[in-house]
Amino acid sequence: RKIRELLIKRLDGDVRIPAKSTIHAVLDRQGLVKRGGGPRHRARGTPLSAGAGPNDLWCADFKGEFKLGNGRYCYPLTVTDHASRFLLLCEALDSTREDPAITAFERLFRERGLPLAIRSDNGVPFASPNALFNLSKLSVWWLRLGIAIERIKPGHPQQNGRHERMHLTLKKEATRPPGFNSLQQQDRFDSFLREFNEERPHEALDMKRPADLYTASTRRYDGLPELAYPFHDRDVVVTSCGRLCLHRKRINISLVLAGQKLGIKEVDEGIWLVSFMHYDLGYFDLEQKTLQPLDNPFGTRLS
Repeated sequence: RKIRELLIKRLDGDVRIPAKSTIHAVLDRQGLVKRGGGPRHRARGTPLSAGAGPNDLWCADFKGEFKLGNGRYCYPLTVTDHASRFLLLCEALDSTREDPAITAFERLFRERGLPLAIRSDNGVPFASPNALFNLSKLSVWWLRLGIAIERIKPGHPQQNGRHERMHLTLKKEATRPPGFNSLQQQDRFDSFLREFNEERPHEALDMKRPADLYTASTRRYDGLPELAYPFHDRDVVVTSCGRLCLHRKRINISLVLAGQKLGIKEVDEGIWLVSFMHYDLGYFDLEQKTLQPLDNPFGTRLS
């Protein structure tokens, strides 16, 4: 607050002075803010992990869309286990919308349990280029389940190379020619999945089959756990329009977090820290009423 007052006095009146929360966020990003009262969780993003064991890392992607015999397009959603190459999912969807993808993942989680992390590209529905930290409804759901999100760099598909190699085989053996409709195409995908996992040996696996190495995760899917913020002043739920309400003020947060419970804490007079789970998102003040984000805790921004 003192820095802002100095700026007001020293700068010309035509210069736009940043809000208190903006100044606070800049200082925090430079490590110049000291916080007290409980442990500090400063998320730095997740580097690409090795995925050495089954369910350490799953890789997800949409194989390029193609036209079915009836003229409709098919968007195959695929998921593999990084360590064993086990093809976990190959689902013939009619779009890349989030809701069908969430339904497919929920069914997969119930069958195979939860991985430690999921790696994807930066496209829809895994990321949203215009949302806070490029989060999407799907990736927020993963985070709530305790799954770390990994994103490859734009234009670097080799960072998901094992998965891309599987796509080449899938395209050659299960889409040429395509099925007449989605049901026929799904039957082809199911046959390919069984052969890929249970019959086909892999040189990279010392000629073992993926089914010889893969075991289901011990982390059961039991729905979303409750969120609690014992080191914050209060809990607030983001409204359907992406805001939180405080002291009769509406603070813009992000539409992608609608319905999620956040923790907020007053770190200075009129300046509030906002956290989601153990991630510190940023600051707001009651004058500007907009979240001033900290460094992206979920990987590199698309921009």
